Amino acid sequence: MNAIMADDGSFYYQIQGSAEGTNYNIIYQDDEDRDFQPEIEKLLSGFEKSLSVYDPDSVISRINRNEDIAIDNFFEAVFNKAKAISILTEGAFDISAEPLFRAWGFSAQEKSIPDNGQIEILKKQIGLDKIEIKDRKIIKSMPEAVLNVNAIAKGYSADVTASFLDEKGCKNYLVEIGGEIYLKGVNTQGEPWRIGIDRPSENNLIPGQDLQVILQLTDRGIATSGNYRQFYVDNGQKVTHTIDPRTGYPVKHNLLSTTVIAPDTMTADAFATAFMVGGMDKVTEWIDSYPDLEALFICDEEGEYKVYYTEGVEEYIINVN
Repeated sequence: MNAIMADDGSFYYQIQGSAEGTNYNIIYQDDEDRDFQPEIEKLLSGFEKSLSVYDPDSVISRINRNEDIAIDNFFEAVFNKAKAISILTEGAFDISAEPLFRAWGFSAQEKSIPDNGQIEILKKQIGLDKIEIKDRKIIKSMPEAVLNVNAIAKGYSADVTASFLDEKGCKNYLVEIGGEIYLKGVNTQGEPWRIGIDRPSENNLIPGQDLQVILQLTDRGIATSGNYRQFYVDNGQKVTHTIDPRTGYPVKHNLLSTTVIAPDTMTADAFATAFMVGGMDKVTEWIDSYPDLEALFICDEEGEYKVYYTEGVEEYIINVN
């Protein structure tokens, strides 16, 4: 735990570590000078035991193997939110699309391009209309259906950690887990927190190294999704990890990066992914259906980066490169 003196003479504390296959960074102010890292790591460990597909004994892994297991509160919250956003985005966001990611080589060791027949078979296994919760159990109409909540779980874990800090009486903090962030109160300068959005260049490999936009905001969740770092090239064809569950194919449009601001990070996380799938044509329609959202988009227009954003984002922007 590192101590940071704020401009008003109080102390903020920074803790860092690993969770959910990624890293976390948390800065918080606490008048009692408490080290919350052991409790937060225990909380995140329990979270992984529910929702990590990398843990063979987690709740979600056992559900994917069709074992008879009761769900917990973490799983239920994520599943219900995912289903609601899937309906609103016409299936563009779908946590049951894992078979497609495996087929395209994004959840497997070997990269490959599936043929049309394979995609049509896999699409029949996908869709949250085939999965429901009943009596604290997951019921599948198609046993082959599997779930992966990576596109929403990191955001929810940030919210869970923020709730923990709220319970401890912390009024100023930043919680960042795998790039998904929840902010409350003010930073060490007594101002709203500043968040940088990376320039969506394939050469920009280190987060925070080259920023396109800087925002200043607080009391919100914020998440960014992009397709400029996770891709591979097969026989000269670029294959991005943003796959449309409805078509079974990677998307092809000029939207490179989407940042969503919402009342909670779980919502921001899921919509950032959905917007990357839907592209600019669908974004306006979906945002109008969910008025608590604000979003910023970076597009490739003839080799130049163009920044677009909803009206409410303007008050947060302090720099655009």
